[in-house]
Amino acid sequence: MVKVLLHYINYRTFVMRLRGSTLQPFVPSPNSNCPPGFYAEEELKPHIQRPLQDPTAPGADGKAFEPRWLTAKERKEFDQGFIKNQFNQFASDRVSLHRLLGKDTRHPDCLEQKFLRCPGLPTTSVIIVFHNEAWSTLLRTVYSVLHTAPAALLTEVLLVDDASTDVHLKTHLDNYVQQLNIVRVLRQRERKGLITARLLGAQAARGEVLTFLDSHCECFPGWLEPLLARILENPTAVVSPKITTINRNTLKFIKPLPTAYYYQRGKFDWMLNFGWEVIPEDEKMRRKNETYPVRTPTFAGGLFSVSKSYFEHIGSYDDQMRFWGAENLEMSFRVWQCGGQLEIIPCSVVGHIFRSKSPHTFTNASSAITRNKVRLAEVWMDDYKFVFYRGNRNAAAIFKENSFGDVTERRELRKRLKCRDFSWYLKNIYPEAYVPDIRPVKHGQLNNNGWKCCLDVEKKNKKWEPINKFKCRNNSGAQYFQYTSQQEIRLSSRIDLCLHATAGRALVSLELCQLKGKSTTAAPEQVWIFTQTNQLRNPSSGKCLTVSGGSVIVAPCKSTRLSQKWAFI
Repeated sequence: MVKVLLHYINYRTFVMRLRGSTLQPFVPSPNSNCPPGFYAEEELKPHIQRPLQDPTAPGADGKAFEPRWLTAKERKEFDQGFIKNQFNQFASDRVSLHRLLGKDTRHPDCLEQKFLRCPGLPTTSVIIVFHNEAWSTLLRTVYSVLHTAPAALLTEVLLVDDASTDVHLKTHLDNYVQQLNIVRVLRQRERKGLITARLLGAQAARGEVLTFLDSHCECFPGWLEPLLARILENPTAVVSPKITTINRNTLKFIKPLPTAYYYQRGKFDWMLNFGWEVIPEDEKMRRKNETYPVRTPTFAGGLFSVSKSYFEHIGSYDDQMRFWGAENLEMSFRVWQCGGQLEIIPCSVVGHIFRSKSPHTFTNASSAITRNKVRLAEVWMDDYKFVFYRGNRNAAAIFKENSFGDVTERRELRKRLKCRDFSWYLKNIYPEAYVPDIRPVKHGQLNNNGWKCCLDVEKKNKKWEPINKFKCRNNSGAQYFQYTSQQEIRLSSRIDLCLHATAGRALVSLELCQLKGKSTTAAPEQVWIFTQTNQLRNPSSGKCLTVSGGSVIVAPCKSTRLSQKWAFI
């Protein structure tokens, strides 16, 4: 209890320092009405009790919505709903807004967790941004929070409308949520995107902690307390739940299993895309038990909790980013480099409908996301930004044209917070990542002197293969390569792919680079020596990269053979 009390004092002290208040740490008085011990079950009751459930109802207990024969009218409804939402709205509309998710399958350590009543967990505002969301998924998300979050900890649910055009999300929604008491609707008059909408919600929030959810989620019981407890313990932690899948076709809630299922974390690639990976053994060994946080180099950014004071202190979001895209990586780099940490809390489980593509569009979406990536690269990545620019021709153009907006304020934020550089992040937070040459030995289009064409690649049957049937095209990411200090030839737009000379075969392919992470030497099949006669010789085969009959092969080296002469242009 003493340990938790100190964490609480540290949290309140931290908050007051961020707000510029006189340092007056909170200490519970002896006469406080706060009794010792752990929260009792009745003290963690939610705002709304879940109504009785029919175990045979569609989707009950998180089960799949079972398909059946559809009438022509129902088939039309099904098709229109899927096109509009990119998930099965037909099923969602028939699944209870209040459905239970069935047996608790989390690890036994999670089930045994208890939280001290005194000094108590911080309160939170749940912020849900939506744009033309289906009524059933939006309301199921809201009810899921109201049925699971303890009333004593949940200050409010803020629904932030990013200028929806669907009629059901206007007056009808306003009238409906009045019965829910702590639910409010905030509206952006014009569509500005996720980033601006979340900032609107954060500014209006009254809770001590901000909890962001997407508008098509369902929360597993016990999801909120572990997030708040971790922030109480470490106010500079930005914490995410374990995000599990709600199947977009059947609405089945995929329950977590008490196995290595938890062992995933966020990553990024050098095109600044987010992804998931299995956590390394070092991280597994660091964790004390199954309730212990998983440190993550990056986070998905859709579902997370953060102290409101720390969110403001650390720079919230870059409000000059447009709509959405890359804001999660920008926050990931910023939090780590500026003294905070990102964690996934295994005992907190929230389901999310993952769509194969977004049903929503906005003007110049691709260029807007690329522009966002350039902004984060310019502020947080130091010279490693050039790795990104070499792989993304559009980003390089935005950088060259200086059309990514003014980042002076964000650079001043970095300076004011005394943030570390990106090399520190790579070395200390993501040492497993492959770190490219900031300035490779050579880079550009790989031109063959004999055929007067550029090495080009394309994907056939899920396999990349070099071909050379195209003229050199300045805007083609498939024609730009880099010759590394490890004597590899990597595709700049997919820097994890290397030119590979397979033993016993003439044809050259593009394969995953075997030099990655903590590796120190490249595979022999992926080593190419750039000779004084401008040939690319592969030592493992003793042959040279050659254009022959419209194919790229390795053939015996001949210094006079023009089809073996290469230059980066």
